Amino acid sequence: MFIEERHQEITDMIRQNGKITVAQITVKYGISDESARRDLRILEQKGLCKRTHGGAIVIVQVSVRPPVNRDFSAMPIFDNYREIARAAAAKIREHDIVYLTGGSFGHILVSFLPKDIRYTVVVNSVDMGKELRSFENIDVYVAGGKMRQSGSLVDSLATAFVSRMHFDLCFITGGGLTAEFGLSNGTDETAAFQRAVIKNSRRKYLLIPSSKIGTDAFIRVCDVDVFDEVITDWDCVEDQIAAIEEKGVQVTVVEEIK
Repeated sequence: MFIEERHQEITDMIRQNGKITVAQITVKYGISDESARRDLRILEQKGLCKRTHGGAIVIVQVSVRPPVNRDFSAMPIFDNYREIARAAAAKIREHDIVYLTGGSFGHILVSFLPKDIRYTVVVNSVDMGKELRSFENIDVYVAGGKMRQSGSLVDSLATAFVSRMHFDLCFITGGGLTAEFGLSNGTDETAAFQRAVIKNSRRKYLLIPSSKIGTDAFIRVCDVDVFDEVITDWDCVEDQIAAIEEKGVQVTVVEEIK
């Protein structure tokens, strides 16, 4: 088989399955790990995939995606999201005032929140506010404003709400992160809301899976060096981590639990 044919087959598999591993390539084509990684490096340079630590994934198209209704109670919890959330929750200390991101990470984080100390949590999600009602050790504030189908609130009223607060730490997530473009998200409302939270936070943590590092979403939120720490997972490519660390940002890579 010519190398061009192999590359075409690998590209087709990535498009069909959303990802491929180095191990899958070595077994299928009988080549070394180094040759498989070189194939993926060439395909990435051609804009056909995005490499990860153990293989490659399909490139996510930059788009404006409207918020949708989501059933977070039935949401699958991926291993990398769970371990990132676990590491983030360990940052909370007694009497902290915490902004807790909405969406997938926020809902996963709730299960790891400390229950033996008192602190305050601010959320912009009606679903998360409901989940936090059972925590007797937490004072909960819910940002007000127009509710999206997703249950989140990020309009100008919600942004004004958090602009009047100071946070000891905030947990932020996003649609994409690169050392050059910084953190980015899908809508201007979300970006404006996040900038207000970040501006008023003393310690800033970015929670982002490896699949979103190296890609840019539609609207820029802020530079990467605004954050004190980026928490990601084991599939992140080393050169992407190095580029972020060169900006003076600490990068924590959580370990895979086997």
